[in-house]
Amino acid sequence: MQSSAEEISSLLHAWCGGDETALDRLMPLVYDELRRIAHRYMHQERSNHTLQTTALVNEAYMRLLGAGQIEWKDRAHFFAISAGVMRRILVDHARSRGYQKRGGDMIRVPLDTDLPVSSESDPDLILLDDALNALSKFDSRKAKVVELRFFGGLSVQETAEVLEISTDTVKRDWRLAKAWLYCELKDRGCHGS
Repeated sequence: MQSSAEEISSLLHAWCGGDETALDRLMPLVYDELRRIAHRYMHQERSNHTLQTTALVNEAYMRLLGAGQIEWKDRAHFFAISAGVMRRILVDHARSRGYQKRGGDMIRVPLDTDLPVSSESDPDLILLDDALNALSKFDSRKAKVVELRFFGGLSVQETAEVLEISTDTVKRDWRLAKAWLYCELKDRGCHGS
């Protein structure tokens, strides 16, 4: 049985309000979606990665619990934050393992087919994270759109709801951010030009 967005949102609000039992009721409802997000990340990783999907979900869960009181807006907001936490975990893991910017055991993150990036040489997670951080310095909303759409797997509508902007703005930001990231990653040498 599929859980409704309203039920998840209601439990998130109850959890924010201090109802500890709401978290116990919430986790079984969101666990499969968290695993799907984690699987999407892990599918893009090298085959011998030391983190597994379940470990990524568990680590994200622990970080969410330790993050303090978050004012959850709704289901989409929860999954957006969760996706961002998973991204941070993988980037932190890559940095802690001492991966170099180029060569060696790179963590590959192929950008989906909607992104105008050559499939011959996909950027690695650290370079993509650096590029997103650079984008967020001058346009944080566009960077957030990329994070929600690409990493979080949110639809245009869900992204619009989380960011409280129109779907047309999300589509425009998504197009412009993809073009900017393409140029930035190309300049950083991700495509061997």
